[in-house]
Amino acid sequence: MKCLNYSAYFLVLLLLLAGCASPYKDLPAGTVKSITASPVIEQQTVTIPVIEDNRLPESDYLIGPGDVLLINVNGKVELSSPGLVSSSDTVSGSRVDESGAVRLPLVGEVTVAGMNLTQIESRLRQVFSRYLTDPWIVVEIAVYRSHPLYLLGQFRNAGTFYMDRPLTLLNGLAMGGGMLDTANLRSARLVRDGQIVPVDIYQLLREGSLQQNVWLHAEDTIYVPDDKNQNVFVFGEVAKPGPVPMPNGRLSLSQALASAGVEEIRGDTAFVRIIRSISTIRGELLVVDQSSILHGEALPFPLAEGDVIYVPRSKIGNWNRAIQDILPSLQAVSATLQPFVSIKYLRD
Repeated sequence: MKCLNYSAYFLVLLLLLAGCASPYKDLPAGTVKSITASPVIEQQTVTIPVIEDNRLPESDYLIGPGDVLLINVNGKVELSSPGLVSSSDTVSGSRVDESGAVRLPLVGEVTVAGMNLTQIESRLRQVFSRYLTDPWIVVEIAVYRSHPLYLLGQFRNAGTFYMDRPLTLLNGLAMGGGMLDTANLRSARLVRDGQIVPVDIYQLLREGSLQQNVWLHAEDTIYVPDDKNQNVFVFGEVAKPGPVPMPNGRLSLSQALASAGVEEIRGDTAFVRIIRSISTIRGELLVVDQSSILHGEALPFPLAEGDVIYVPRSKIGNWNRAIQDILPSLQAVSATLQPFVSIKYLRD
């Protein structure tokens, strides 16, 4: 009786194992299978034109708010701005106020913003001629403050600098005294009026592309991030959309999707879409068959910093539709995206 019970138990176990058998057939022992296929089923390169700024900057410095002028009227101290250098190297003079004017003895307020030195001297001669016969005027710049340039991030000498002449992007980068070893040039950006300018700092410095050497404007910001805390972004049919860290700058598509919880939602992993930033003005649009990787039919797909990964619910006909679906998610994390993505898809 006891022997019969063991036999029945063994029979049930065999049936259970047969029911749970894998649909994949084992390869014969000693088999070596070479996998060389790529999971990329679609790839296209996208290039953003470099900013077109054909305006040559003024050769003469134009005065603006914050500048300090030394104004000499007929050599008379009582009519001029206090323009002597003290023993402490502090330069005094007439500061241009926020309205663009200076205040002088006898004539009061005179607007000078937007003028060069020659124009200011001519203007002051007109004003003082009401009180003086044939006045002579000499104007010099004591302190430059109206054309700031902000260098932020991985510069050896980051901070605020003031342009005293027209400067190119290369001139501005040089003012920072070089960059730290942790500088991430591929993510470096020039920001103007709150928007990233389509210019490639990496290509300028590493490849010598002078096409990227654009003229700088007052209030421009050059930002060079570090190469730490690298991320990719996973959106679409996943349980935890958002950034996924890249430990030591390395991460595969399978790892990123697992971290975002793709298995918890039924997305179409045969058509995973990736927006890749190569530089500020160059990128790629990729469609990757993640299912072929999982079935051992294609090599693992390595990700690059800043990759935007989108798992659709089903196959999407074209990239325009995919971008429409992903755009709200991009806007939510716009501050941390690569410059290429911001310029191409989020620019006003």
